[in-house]
Parts: sequence; C-alpha cells; structure tokens
Amino acid sequence: MKDAFGIPQSLLVLGGTSEIALATVRRLVVRRTRTVWLAGRPSPGLESAATELRALGAEVRTLAFDALDPESHEAVLGKVFAEGDIDMVLLAFGILGDQAHDEREPVAAVRVAQTNYTGAVSAGLVSARALQTQGHGSLVVLSSVAGERARRADFIYGSSKAGLDVFAQGLGDALHGTGVHVMVVRPGFVRSRMTAGLGEAPLATTPEAVATAIELGLRRRSETVWVPGALRVVMSAVRHLPRALVRRLPL
Repeated sequence: MKDAFGIPQSLLVLGGTSEIALATVRRLVVRRTRTVWLAGRPSPGLESAATELRALGAEVRTLAFDALDPESHEAVLGKVFAEGDIDMVLLAFGILGDQAHDEREPVAAVRVAQTNYTGAVSAGLVSARALQTQGHGSLVVLSSVAGERARRADFIYGSSKAGLDVFAQGLGDALHGTGVHVMVVRPGFVRSRMTAGLGEAPLATTPEAVATAIELGLRRRSETVWVPGALRVVMSAVRHLPRALVRRLPL
C-alpha cells in the first residue's frame, strides 16, 4: 500500500530502460519504494538498470515485455499481479521515430503508432483491470506536450501521444471512484538519449525534473502533471492559435 504521502511500496515499470522511468524509480526508492518490476525487452540495459536499483536497496525483478505484442500482455502482466499487490504502474515505453524517414516509409510510421498508442492501450487496460481488482493503486502514463497541437515537425509521434493522452484521461474517468488513480504526465522536450542530436526546444527539461514532478503529483493525487509547469499556460495559448500562424512558427 502507499504511505500517507502517496509513495508506493511496490512499482511496475512498463518500459524498464526509459530514462524518465528510471529517474522516477530512483527517486521513489530513496523515499520508500521497496519492490520494483522492470518490464521491457530483454537487454543488457534492462539488467544494468536492475543492478543499479538493487544497489539502492530495492528488490528488483525483470520481466520480458513487448509493447508490440498485445496478445501477450494479459498473461505477462498477470504474472506480476499474481505475486502480490502493485501500488503503482508506470507506463513509460515509447519511441520518437524519425519524422522525415517515417513519412516516406509508412510501415515505420505505423510502428511508432503501434508502440506509443496501440501497445499502451492494451497494457493500460490490462493494468487498470488488475489495479481495480485489488482495489487500489495508481496508473501513471507518460504522455507528451507533442500531443497537444499538430506540428509539421513531429505529427506522427504527436498524433500517437494525442491518442494516448485522450485514452488515459478517459480511463481515469472510467476508474473514478474505484480506488484506482490515473495520472497523465505531459513533459515538454526532455534531454535524453531519445532526443540526442535534436535541436533543443524552449522550456526543455530533464528526466530528473520529470521524476520530481511525478512524485509531487502522486502526493497531491493529481490527474494531470505538466513538466515544466509553465507549459500548461504556453500550450493553452498554442492550442488556440490559427493554423496559418502555427505553420509559420518554429514549433
């Protein structure tokens, strides 16, 4: 169960090598979290992450999980919940893709959509049902401000995050009153391996800053978290700009 401040004792990470996810887990382990499941494709990176977290004092287990294989999600994630209650599920997997390449190669564009949206819908619903069955828990979904307004530079990635964001909001409404809390996290540009080599956007942030915001959101039982917080105001304005103007802006 969570403590009085909303910090989970047990945590399942879907996307166990995500820099944002690992920054979040490190922060939570220092606070109180003791049991961690890292789910992802088997890799040296996944095992290295587990070793690092064990050194911080957590009991860590790895789990083979593929976002692109939704038929396996119920069985794979069911094994985790069969071991005991999970206080928090962090849905953190996703890929950025390459906009210019993916426009020319529709199969690659579909892979972005299937990973970021279709896989998340499957894993999110399986996790939500398990949390509801145990009667408590939080589902934290990493969305993105890229889903707030279509942009020429990243509309394939942005559209997948827009779908994920709406799905997570609706799932939160569906679970309201059940004891299950859904929190949508909307970071801006995050300096990470995924964005290495890209031009930095205004109000850029770090995995550690996102982790801090997630912890605060859990304590407050927030439904939506913007990182940094100023993006809430910025994106409110951007959403209402005329399309002709948006096309000319360096967004």
